[in-house]
Amino acid sequence: MELEAKISDIANTVRDHREVLATEEAAKNALVMPFLQALGYNVFNPAEVIPEFTCDVGTKKGEKVDYAVSIGGRITMLVECKPSHSELSINHASQLYRYFSVTEARVAILTNGVIYKFFSDIDSPNRMDERPFFTLDLESLRKSDYRTLESFSKAAFDIERIVQEAGKLKLQTLVYKELEKEMQEPSEELVRMIAGRVHSGRLTASVKETFEGLIINSFSTLVRDKVNARLTSALDSGAEEVEIKTGPQDEIETTPEEIEGYNIVRAIGARKVDPKRNVMRDAKSYCAVLLDDNNRKSIARLHFNSATSRHFGTFSGKDEIRHPVEGPIDIYQHEKAILMRLEELEGGQ
Repeated sequence: MELEAKISDIANTVRDHREVLATEEAAKNALVMPFLQALGYNVFNPAEVIPEFTCDVGTKKGEKVDYAVSIGGRITMLVECKPSHSELSINHASQLYRYFSVTEARVAILTNGVIYKFFSDIDSPNRMDERPFFTLDLESLRKSDYRTLESFSKAAFDIERIVQEAGKLKLQTLVYKELEKEMQEPSEELVRMIAGRVHSGRLTASVKETFEGLIINSFSTLVRDKVNARLTSALDSGAEEVEIKTGPQDEIETTPEEIEGYNIVRAIGARKVDPKRNVMRDAKSYCAVLLDDNNRKSIARLHFNSATSRHFGTFSGKDEIRHPVEGPIDIYQHEKAILMRLEELEGGQ
């Protein structure tokens, strides 16, 4: 939990000061050094976190990497930093490729302070892989990220275990990305496979188009049902019923769509706060989801009462941003805004 709290603090710094972290030095001081410190490394000990670590590569003398992390006198990780607004492309990793081959480090981190890409030599010994095995985004943290980060902490660092797990994590990441692409835009191979199992006729162009839509909708429904099932199970195990509050009872009716939307917000928010802290408060014009039943801590609003249109409201500071939606399932498209709002509220903003 200590690591999670420290990483969350750095994420708050990103959210609150991103616009002034334009230079590489600013990203290092405000984000990267606190990140290494959160992992248990003493950034003020130049024998443990070595700045401007010199690597001589072939005929190139005096090549430097921004930081080298040392445990027990052995270089374990190399860190190359870029400005926080920079995209971390393969071109930015060229220095790390060179450094990696001439040091004993088996973990390399390419970062702009906001995104951290972890590389190793899974594919070929002593040669840094072209793809990271783990990517951490401070603007989109997941519960599983904290467990993975623990492996890189000073207290838990075990390079053999890291490399072994990195191989699995890299494949899992690639599978995740492929499934994500299939969910958004099913490939012809997937369409043919699914259609071949449930459709007995010819696979014409119109049939393929129909199945593409069916697959996309089925993926969305499957995810929604799984999330709601897990949330329901968690709430049942706590022996508490979902608390729904309303204002004056005149003409206020909480609809099944509002309850479904509320459950989706709770499920998404469970990555940041205990679901029991989220309360639904219904009113005539909209249905609010509040943190700690505090009307000054609005997480979202469900504007589902109109017969002609529906909107989902997210918050940034005191401002509500309304997004047109067709139904509760579209709330998943605003997951990032919900999580960022919870971070904002938890940060005391």
